[in-house]
Amino acid sequence: MEWNATLKNLRISPRKTRLVVDAVRGKSVREAILILDTVYKKSSLPVKKLIQSAVANAKKQDSVLESQLKIDKIFVDAGMTLKRFRPRAFGRAYTIRKRSSHISLTLTELDIVKKRKLKTEKTEEKVVKEVVATKSETKSSKPKATVAKSTKKTTVPKKAVTSKATKKTVSDK
Repeated sequence: MEWNATLKNLRISPRKTRLVVDAVRGKSVREAILILDTVYKKSSLPVKKLIQSAVANAKKQDSVLESQLKIDKIFVDAGMTLKRFRPRAFGRAYTIRKRSSHISLTLTELDIVKKRKLKTEKTEEKVVKEVVATKSETKSSKPKATVAKSTKKTTVPKKAVTSKATKKTVSDK
């Protein structure tokens, strides 16, 4: 199962934001939050809030614990660029690009949790099959027992009779 969260138009350049995002990619949610608390970067707070938002989505949609989640995908794309101008010598103007970024995050369950769920699903399937098999055996055995006692007669199979009259040879047609 996957849970998504996005942050758009963060007024920090994508290059600076990627430094923080690369530090938490692939980590569990708890580890990522601890890392973001210790990192001294401007973009660490928005990334932390984004992770907490994705965790809240997971809790609300599927009631998953925070300790069972990990950061599967997190990437930074360039947002819109604001262009500003600064005066320079001899009447010229240089452009200053104020970049923004979009951050996309996908959370998944830890591998241990996935394995446990698969095991429980397999055991549930086995139990269901056994219950269905025992129900069908009990239903089918009860009518057979009553029919066998009341209506069946023991008969000896008849031997096949062969006669010479039935074995005719066909001559030319």
